[in-house]
Amino acid sequence: MKRTNLTRLLVVALFGALLAMSLGGCMAQNNTVNTQQTENRQYMSKVNQSMEDLTNRLDSFNQAVSNNDLVGMKTQADNAFKAIDDLNALEAPEALKDIQTAYVDGCTDLKDALSLYVDLYTEIESATEEEPFDYSTYDARLKEIQDKYDSGIDKLEEADKKANEMPN
Repeated sequence: MKRTNLTRLLVVALFGALLAMSLGGCMAQNNTVNTQQTENRQYMSKVNQSMEDLTNRLDSFNQAVSNNDLVGMKTQADNAFKAIDDLNALEAPEALKDIQTAYVDGCTDLKDALSLYVDLYTEIESATEEEPFDYSTYDARLKEIQDKYDSGIDKLEEADKKANEMPN
C-alpha cells in the first residue's frame, strides 16, 4: 500500500513537473513573440520619424528651389541626405529586413535625384558666355531626375505597403 501511494505521489509530481515545463515553454514563447512585436513597433516608429524628418527637409529643399536659391538647395539637399542616412542606418528586426531594404532603395533613389538636380542647377548657375550651359540636354536630364525621384517614391510606397501588410 505504501508503494502504491508512493507511485501515485511520483506520478502526480512528475505530471506537475511536466505541466510546469509546458506552461513555462508557452510563457517563453509568448515572451519571444511580445519581444519581436515590440522590436517591430520600435523600428517602425523610428522609420516614421525618419520619414517625417525627410519630408520636412524635402519641403525646405523645394522652398529653396522655388526661391531659385542654389546655396539653399545644396544646404537643404545635405540636410535631406542626413535624414536618408539616418534611415539607412536603422537596424531592422529580422522580420522587417525586406521592408528596410525597400526603404533604403527608395531613399537611395531620392538621394540620387536630389544630387542630380543640384548638379544640373549648379551647372546652369556656373555657366558663362565662354562656357554656356547646353540647354539641348536640359529636358532629358530633367526627365532622368524626375524618373529617379518617381522610382524612389514608388519604392517607399511599396515599403509602406509591405509594412501595412505585416501582421501585428
